[in-house]
Amino acid sequence: MKKRILVVDDERDIVDLLRYNLVKEGYEVVSAYNGKEALEKAAHPPDLVILDVMMPVLDGFETCKKLKSDPRTSGVPVLFLTASSSEIDEVVGLELGADDYIQKPISPRKLVARVKAVLRRASPSQDEAAEPPVIRAGRLEINRTTFTVRVGKKEVFFPRKEFELLALLASSPGKVFSREMLLQSIWGSDVVVIDRTIDVHIRKIREKLGEDAPSIETIKGVGYKFKD
Repeated sequence: MKKRILVVDDERDIVDLLRYNLVKEGYEVVSAYNGKEALEKAAHPPDLVILDVMMPVLDGFETCKKLKSDPRTSGVPVLFLTASSSEIDEVVGLELGADDYIQKPISPRKLVARVKAVLRRASPSQDEAAEPPVIRAGRLEINRTTFTVRVGKKEVFFPRKEFELLALLASSPGKVFSREMLLQSIWGSDVVVIDRTIDVHIRKIREKLGEDAPSIETIKGVGYKFKD
């Protein structure tokens, strides 16, 4: 079955160029020209969203935030493609849960390679598929199939990257993960992100865990581990 990609950009020539190259690679492409229209098109969740930042009606950051807060689309990978070269914008985009952040201009061949990399990371490997779908640790219940987390009797929403970080740590209690290991496992080698991104995500996870926040222990100068 063809992978379905939602391309969102207010510049129609860019949308047309992306559509041409992605269709040539065998993908099905749906287009939108602002964030509001993108959310409407995402009601039938695509396999990937390519999203511009600076758009009318609803910008890319707000669109990404809404996609990640909706249980129907929270697991859909997002790739920002934008003319903004600001490092702050890149950090914001990745902290919102985006899987990649690419600056324009980029050659169609490189873009297709990055699309394939994001889709590959979004598809579980055979080893991952063999892992138990539900992780239980104390009052925590992490369901890899439904992307849901229960803390005690309450279900708490975690955006995709926060969910993946928590699941990775909880799947190996007692194991120390360096920041580099976490970046490589969650974002992959194709995306350049800074160590601070991990720290920000861990802080947000702890806030949502409440009294269970101490389950994630900081190993000074190294990284983090989930308490055994």
